[in-house]
This record gives sequence, structure tokens and C-alpha cells, in this order.
Amino acid sequence: MFTQHAAASSWLTGFTVCLSLIVSIGAQNLYVLRQAVQGQHVRACVAWCVASDALLVALGVAGMAQVLGRSPTLAHALQLGGALFLLAYGLFAWHRAFFAPDAGLNASGGERVARGVLGVLSGLAVITLLNPHVYLDTVVLIGSIGARQDGWLKWVFVLGAASASLTWFVVLAFAGRRLQGVFANPRAWRVLDTLTGAMMFVLAWWVWQGA
Repeated sequence: MFTQHAAASSWLTGFTVCLSLIVSIGAQNLYVLRQAVQGQHVRACVAWCVASDALLVALGVAGMAQVLGRSPTLAHALQLGGALFLLAYGLFAWHRAFFAPDAGLNASGGERVARGVLGVLSGLAVITLLNPHVYLDTVVLIGSIGARQDGWLKWVFVLGAASASLTWFVVLAFAGRRLQGVFANPRAWRVLDTLTGAMMFVLAWWVWQGA
């Protein structure tokens, strides 16, 4: 009974901590939302996000969080890099909104140009793995909490975090499909890109302030 209670507690901790961090609007979430609205390789995107979150959290639990925690210089560099990444992502979004509003639309109008699964996942991989702020969330913050669990309960914690990631991205994919009618209008894409840019600038400022 004690073992079951401890496992349930570790799983719930991993689920809650991970969900509280990934629900915030970020570059990865917006990328998945856009793919869901377009109806392109959504399941592959969800699978990638869940797998990458689980791997990064597992690395933190296995000891990477402690390594980064003992290196303030590296942690500072990750924060600055994350701020610059978010700033660049915001600028690209505003470029699409204000200077290239029809980028990605075909000549027949209204429909986004389809991309292969490798092209979609490579873009998602860049957003996930080259964003230093992702490592602060998954490896440092979540990983350091998971590392405090006893023995095999660390991996129950990782499972809970992966479950939270799966839950969130499935909900995000479902929401994107429900919004397909709204985004049949190209003007809606410009609004989304404008809001995306603004969100990324706010996040970049917040990360920069914490550096």
C-alpha cells in the first residue's frame, strides 16, 4: 500500500509540475496549433513533442539538472539564448503578418501549402531543441524536482511528466481542428501571427529580466 501511494504521489507530482509549465504559450505550442489548424501531420507532431519532453525530463532526473545547477554561467547563457530565440521567433511571426501575409498560401487561395512529414518535424525539432529556454523548463526545473524522488520513483515521475505532455498536446491538437473553419480566412492567419509575435516579445522580455 505504501509503495502504491508513493508511486501515485510521484506520478501526480510529475504530471502537475510538467503541465503547469508547458501550458504557457510558447513557440512549440504555437507551432503544433498551426499544424493542427492546417491538418498536417498532427499526430507526428504530438508524438515528437511528448517524446522530446520525456527525454529531456529524464536527462534532468538522471543528473543533468545538477550539472547545470552547479554552473551559473551556463544557466545564464541558456536564459540569454532563450530570450534571443523567442525574440527571433516573434520577429519572424511579425514578418509573416505585416510583410508577407500570403506566405505559405497557394495561388488558388485560402489553403496552406502542404509539407511532408519530415519537413514539418524538422521545423518542430529546430523550435524544440534549439530553444535554450526549453532546457531551463524541462531539464533544470522539472528535472531537478524529479531528481529528488527516491530510487525508481524518479522514473514514475518522468512517466507522470510524459502523461501531462501527452494530455496537453492532444488537447491542443483537438482545439486546432475545431478552429479550422475560422482559419479558412487568410486574415485570421495574419491575426494569429500578430498575436504570436507579441507573445514571443513578452516572453523574451520576461526571460531576459530573469537572466
